[in-house]
Amino acid sequence: MMVKKLDDILKNREFAYVATVSSKGEPNAAPKFLLKKENDFLYLIDHVMGMTYKNLKIRPCASVAVVDPKTLMGYQINGSVEIIEKGMEHKRLLKEVRDKEIKLTAKRIIEDVRGTTHHEAFDVAFPERLVVFKVRIERITEIRTSGKLKREKLYHLLEEK
Repeated sequence: MMVKKLDDILKNREFAYVATVSSKGEPNAAPKFLLKKENDFLYLIDHVMGMTYKNLKIRPCASVAVVDPKTLMGYQINGSVEIIEKGMEHKRLLKEVRDKEIKLTAKRIIEDVRGTTHHEAFDVAFPERLVVFKVRIERITEIRTSGKLKREKLYHLLEEK
């Protein structure tokens, strides 16, 4: 049930916030480009390769946060992370990133021309070197405006480990 709601929200999101922790227990949260949700995985793009990347190399798990602007409900997605830096899967995902980059840039230009939104910059251009964070969705928490939490563990994923 919650997975369906999450699917609907993620279709229209370009960014998500990713929280990690260092080997010393220092927290880190950063926005990442949301490429897609496919099956039980989120694909996030990192072009900075800073603290998030370093932390995931040491501790390959993250908490990802998104908000539905219509309902103001927040969603926290927790799971293990695979870093994809090279190979055939990386090349395939890189092509998807470039396609989404073009669509997002066009959307921003059209919105600005129509006067529906004003953007400081139009193009969404990433450098050539990118890594993909493939987050396995293991637990989802819905954070309601009342402050109540609803949690859903995806046991079928946990049993595969």
